[in-house]
Amino acid sequence: MERRKFITLVGAGLSWPLVVHAQQARSTPLVGVLMSGLENAPDNQKRVAAFRQGFAELGWNAGHNVRIETRWSAGKEALIHQYAEELVALAPDVILANSTPVIMEFQRLTTSIPVVFALAMDPVGLGQVKSLSRPGGNFTGFTFVDPPLIGKWIELLKQVAPGIARAGVLFDPATSPFYDKFVREVRAGQPDAMDIVAMPVGSQAEMEAAIKTLAQRPGSGLLFGPDPFNQVHIKPIAQLAVENRLPAISVYRPFVMEGGLMSYGPDTADVFRRSAAYVDRILKGAKPAELPVQQPIKFELILNSKTARELGVQFPPTLLALADEVIE
Repeated sequence: MERRKFITLVGAGLSWPLVVHAQQARSTPLVGVLMSGLENAPDNQKRVAAFRQGFAELGWNAGHNVRIETRWSAGKEALIHQYAEELVALAPDVILANSTPVIMEFQRLTTSIPVVFALAMDPVGLGQVKSLSRPGGNFTGFTFVDPPLIGKWIELLKQVAPGIARAGVLFDPATSPFYDKFVREVRAGQPDAMDIVAMPVGSQAEMEAAIKTLAQRPGSGLLFGPDPFNQVHIKPIAQLAVENRLPAISVYRPFVMEGGLMSYGPDTADVFRRSAAYVDRILKGAKPAELPVQQPIKFELILNSKTARELGVQFPPTLLALADEVIE
């Protein structure tokens, strides 16, 4: 047998018993949490608070009968790698993984530690679970955005700016390479031949150049969804969209608070609150393989009337009536 294959087999055989031994040696359960964005971002604070509240309501109190180790990757690929490895080395009883890049890293690192994902994109297509109803491995959790929701963003933009003929999808390919697949699926699902353009960027300079280039083509709009890079750069993206007179929509509510036109997406605090129940069930003996992946049930539409006036567009009365919040 080749030496490399032998080492791989030995490593695979030893990892599970070592993790089990570490877990059995603890009297207090350990939960690892890896967040994809900035710790001081208000939305992230709401998410973590919602998880802790839901967890406490189920009888788990950090520092009393459970230990929670939390890491924040600030949207940086290197920190996602570093902190995922740190948490796996601690052999926690269960991990809460936020965002698809984080989930993909844990997928690389462990096949034994239970992982509950919060805000995953296409977990079946990316091989993290076998199906939504029967995950079949050590991963389960809650999804976030899928191609139909991106299609909904386009529909909303068209209601506000009927002349839109193309939409750019902004993402960082280093942390979110799956967007290329999403763009192909959304493009194929557009009956009126809407031009969906992939906009891969890896720095603020590249982001600025990409948005300015898109704006040079009349009839363009901007879409940006879950991505650690996008989350960290919400404010400059909002400013650049307005400066370049691009109607834009995001999954992130703070985008509108920073001057963006619209946001539509799941209530992420609710997703984290629901995630607490899965962590609780796994700590009590449930297997992630048998816990169905759940989809969002609460959505929010936020509109910015001030930005609409700056861009020279109008929200239809029907859209205003559906909005959860309108910023004047």
